[in-house]
Amino acid sequence: MNYRHAYHAGNFADVVKHAVFARVLTHLRQKPAAFRIIDTHGGPGSTDLTGPEASRTGEWRDGIGRLLAADLAPALRAGLSPYLDAVLAANPAGRLITYPGSPMLARTFLRPQDRLIACELEPRARAALARHLHGDDRVKVIAIDGFTALKAYVPPRERRGVVLIDPPFEQPGEFSRMQDGLAAAHRKWPAGTYLLWYPIKDVQEVAAFARGLARLDIAKMLRIEVLIAAPTDDRLAGTGLIAVNPPWTLADDLALVLPALTSLLARDHHARCRVDWIAGEK
Repeated sequence: MNYRHAYHAGNFADVVKHAVFARVLTHLRQKPAAFRIIDTHGGPGSTDLTGPEASRTGEWRDGIGRLLAADLAPALRAGLSPYLDAVLAANPAGRLITYPGSPMLARTFLRPQDRLIACELEPRARAALARHLHGDDRVKVIAIDGFTALKAYVPPRERRGVVLIDPPFEQPGEFSRMQDGLAAAHRKWPAGTYLLWYPIKDVQEVAAFARGLARLDIAKMLRIEVLIAAPTDDRLAGTGLIAVNPPWTLADDLALVLPALTSLLARDHHARCRVDWIAGEK
């Protein structure tokens, strides 16, 4: 899977991933104790949707564009409000021209006592990320491989927090690296929340990934998947997240929100979603 952030920013996969991420961050803010966010693959931080890359694919139009243009039912709007408010805050003029990536979204949830580590190895993306986050002493942008960052920055000084593991899937073996990285990080910080993003193209590979995770000594793992069309080799049609130690309300929240969101983002009649436990609560 060849991935460039600007080509795909704001697409359906970003919508699902960032909506879940925002729900987790909202939960963390409910207690006064400080928390830390570790974003292992931060990307450029923000994308100009009028730029050549985003304009060329137009994927955002069927993702965040479709979502913002829709007349949302009150329950769906309420469930998505943390995410939608963060996107709208990045577009104060009222016109959708910028899509905030996960580090920029994360920063909107930080309080004075909270911290964000945003990791990015690719030089141009890292430079853009540093520009977008410049001047905020709650944030550090670090030039480091995301999986190396798991070893270096887990556990954080704070007892609470979330790690977003969001590799670009440009190289083979990313599923194995995520599984191994999670296992090692969880041994060091078993109380942390982890979100692992993955594309759904090869359903057998995705199923094998879930089985491998289920064999780890981890008590609570929630699987969140959305397919907007039948999986194919030429166009991404599905997105997934594994939430380790998710907030206790997340499964029920998503069970209410995700079917309606999937229907809104659907490309054809094969669209479906699932929220189920691969370890822990059933």
